[in-house]
Amino acid sequence: MAVGFCCAQIGCHVQTDAQQVAEGKFVFNLPDYENVNHVVVFMLGTMPFPVGAGGSVYFSYPDKNGMPVWQLLGFITNEKPSAIFKISGLKSEDGGQNPFGMMNIPQTQSIAQIGISVEPTELLTQQTPVASAAVSTVDSFTQFTQKMIDNFYNFSTSFALTQLQMTPNPSEMYIPASVVLKWYENFQRRQSQNPNFWKS
Repeated sequence: MAVGFCCAQIGCHVQTDAQQVAEGKFVFNLPDYENVNHVVVFMLGTMPFPVGAGGSVYFSYPDKNGMPVWQLLGFITNEKPSAIFKISGLKSEDGGQNPFGMMNIPQTQSIAQIGISVEPTELLTQQTPVASAAVSTVDSFTQFTQKMIDNFYNFSTSFALTQLQMTPNPSEMYIPASVVLKWYENFQRRQSQNPNFWKS
């Protein structure tokens, strides 16, 4: 079976030379993986997966004995032809079942692997990837907006006083902390419904 996909370490050349290690099982070597934060796996568009199938994407790093520890990152399909995964920090997580059978070939300590296992689509959606491999799909503007309103809320409520603590000042205007909290909650709700609501 030949499937047209490739792998890229962020900041490195694209790899299109997957090694087929069994029927429907492919691996890419990741040299110097400890200095890489993210990998991208994507289809070339030249050869799709068979109908009703996709590819589970795994990350494997060598343990202290040089044996591979496998972790599920996610999957790609003809309908979802690319994915980016965070691999930095995964060495601290436990590994799962080896998707490539008994091929426990010792690895060099400086080389990890990305494995792709072609499987039925319904099986892909039932698998549970390593949580820390997920890359946020929230755009940078939405992240900025959330950080900004969090900062405003925390800053403004740090000045909150009870009525007994207040010193009357006729030239000063006061806003109840409950009003700030209500604005904060309304803003979050509206942003979750439509990140572009502020444009209207």
